[in-house]
Amino acid sequence: MNYFDKDLTSLHDDLVNKKITAEELTKQTFANMKQTDQTTQAFLNLNEDEAVRTAQEIDKAGIDPENLLSGIPVAIKDNLVTKGLTTTAASKMLENFKPIYSATAVEKLAAKQTINVGKTNMDEFAMGGSTENSAFKVTTNAWDKTKVPGGSSGGSAAAVASGQVPLALGSDTGGSIRQPASFNGVVGMKPTYGRVSRWGLIAFGSSLDEIGPITRSVKDNAVALSAIAGHDDHDLTTSTKEVPDFAAELNEKTTVKGMKIGLPKEFIGEGVDEDVKNAVLAAADKYRELGATVDEVSLPHNKYGVAAYYIIASSEASSNLQRFDGIRYGYRADDVKNLEDVYVKSRSEGFGDEVKRRIMLGTYSLSAGFYDAYFKKAAKVRTLIIRDFQKVMEDHDFIMGPVAPTVAFSIGAEISDPMTMYMNDILTIPVNLAGLPGMSIPAGFSNGMPIGLQLIGKPFDEETLYKAGYVFEQNTDFHKKTPELGGQA
Repeated sequence: MNYFDKDLTSLHDDLVNKKITAEELTKQTFANMKQTDQTTQAFLNLNEDEAVRTAQEIDKAGIDPENLLSGIPVAIKDNLVTKGLTTTAASKMLENFKPIYSATAVEKLAAKQTINVGKTNMDEFAMGGSTENSAFKVTTNAWDKTKVPGGSSGGSAAAVASGQVPLALGSDTGGSIRQPASFNGVVGMKPTYGRVSRWGLIAFGSSLDEIGPITRSVKDNAVALSAIAGHDDHDLTTSTKEVPDFAAELNEKTTVKGMKIGLPKEFIGEGVDEDVKNAVLAAADKYRELGATVDEVSLPHNKYGVAAYYIIASSEASSNLQRFDGIRYGYRADDVKNLEDVYVKSRSEGFGDEVKRRIMLGTYSLSAGFYDAYFKKAAKVRTLIIRDFQKVMEDHDFIMGPVAPTVAFSIGAEISDPMTMYMNDILTIPVNLAGLPGMSIPAGFSNGMPIGLQLIGKPFDEETLYKAGYVFEQNTDFHKKTPELGGQA
């Protein structure tokens, strides 16, 4: 059982019509995962026994005919806590951590009768863009095992792209859902900040983090977001806005006629690979053909996004990661002589290089004498970026552009060059700084590797992005192409 030729609707029909039981589907999913993941290395922990028990309970209660997610296997990024199931954030610091509660997004999926099959690999504490910063393993791209899957949600994207699961959850702080979705040729949505509860997400940058779904199709993604979105009393940054049925209007009548789309000149300028640029321009022509208007706009402060982001995100990470000290939980060093030794050795041995780099950068940016020069200035740049988006959105329905300047690069090619790695997120970071929804959809190929198209919307207007993505998907065939099973491109 792989999920290349299945979507939530067809799986649901099979379950409702008893062509397959939830238990059979789950067991077949694990059989495929154990074979495919030998190459992809997308999973850190499997949840087989509990998943089979859950499937048996769902079969006993009966598949809910009104719920597309009933009996569906899902994967969870390993920075979303899961009760009783090891959650590591791909860090030695949390190697043996078993949470006593589950994240709200995980609970909401469980309430929809989904089946958690396991936890996916990621960059340690979500800090990275290639999933090479994991303390445990390197995940490979589903299309070519010599290429990175992107990050930090590389495990989730690779698990979906390689046909192991139809749905996975990821988190996005500066592009960590959209970039791996782009690199693996699947659909990834970073919702508006506040649309989905962050309760139970191991925090990286609290004003930037957002949880979202990764799927093979736009409609499946819309179904998943409706399931996990909504206000949560545990997270007072969540919006009280009503959550629409995002998939309700995705059908043969869905259209982009009359929509006005902005294409920022900065998104297709210097540094963007020629094939990526051409794929975006071809997508713009496709939208024009389908009745939309596409015109050139400008986001002049976009170029400062990476610098502002790495000050703000690292500062927030410095604060959030203080709790990992070797005292209350997590890794604790041996051979310590005093309390200071516990702190210093536990953090030095428990954290990887990239995490330590960002903690130091953030602590420096927040320190006395440097706060005004760095953090405060970065916050002002963030405001300018927000205003740029607001100005464009005044007379446009959404913005389009590439997700990343290039397709997936080779494993090991950039891991020793942090600045080059950071610049890969130049097109996704501003969306997080502005708190806007952003989605990646398949839009082409370069040398056999997928290219993602990024759609950026107004606050809490994921509906428009789903409609635009759905129409593009229905009028192209990029999403129908699949890698050879196991990522043997």
